[in-house]
Amino acid sequence: MGPTGCGKSKIAMYLRRFLPIEIISVDSALIYRDMNIGTDKPNNLELKIHPHRLLNIKDPSEVYSAAEFRKDAFKEIENILKSGKIPLLVGGTMFYYHVLLYGLSNLPPSNFKIRKYLLDKVKYNKSFLYDKLNLIDPMSARNIHRNDFQRLLRALEIFYISGTTFTSLKNTTPATLPYNIIQFSILPESKQWLYDKIEYRVKKMLMSGFQKEVENLFLRGDLNKQLPSIRCIGYRQMWDYLEYQINYDEMVSRIIFATRKLAKHQLTWLKKWKNVYSIVSSNPHTVFNEIHKILKKTYKFNI
Repeated sequence: MGPTGCGKSKIAMYLRRFLPIEIISVDSALIYRDMNIGTDKPNNLELKIHPHRLLNIKDPSEVYSAAEFRKDAFKEIENILKSGKIPLLVGGTMFYYHVLLYGLSNLPPSNFKIRKYLLDKVKYNKSFLYDKLNLIDPMSARNIHRNDFQRLLRALEIFYISGTTFTSLKNTTPATLPYNIIQFSILPESKQWLYDKIEYRVKKMLMSGFQKEVENLFLRGDLNKQLPSIRCIGYRQMWDYLEYQINYDEMVSRIIFATRKLAKHQLTWLKKWKNVYSIVSSNPHTVFNEIHKILKKTYKFNI
């Protein structure tokens, strides 16, 4: 685990050279096909050498819930264990990790017709989702930002399907993960180091053809800013630029600001995380040595 920009993917691929592991992606943006540059997805050669499961599994027009991730992750974990390897889950979507470790209450699956109905309402009133949820389930509304369309949409969808609020359902006892888990947190040397790395990565992303990538999605005609895929950081700012709502420089600064804000949020999650070994380094070899020491000393596992 770790904040965006700390080099998790590079570290995972390096570890796979020495450990009997297979990689499972824990990233809510990497699930989408044709979204490569803006998500900093490993390139084709890297993926050929080091395959990542749960990557490129959805079209940008589709919605993927945390419950679906948990189900798919379980399946991939079992398949890897049956092959005699160790599953290594890598990514920065902290909510996915939380759901995997502690489970979800018995929430209903997504319903396309209800989602379409709700998203159609948003076209005419951007505050519709938040205002509606605030009437139905004010406790959930207090815990969800009014611009977090994906979570607002899911909370309302649950109510329309089940007739019960998300607050009521989530308070039921969830199922926990039935495996022995070793957790590692990859942390930056400093916040400034991370912020500088994020700014460099954003500028590199733009030089690598990110605008063209989003233009291809924009020109499809079946995507919009309310979809979780287009609400990914970078994509929604570029979308605003392509719609002439902001200028180029503002788009760049907004991407950098949003990415830094995400990293800060991820670090806040990790500060509260239990039973995790923190490693302050982005160097794959250094991280490998630290993990080796922990595995050997604490778990009597020698590489």
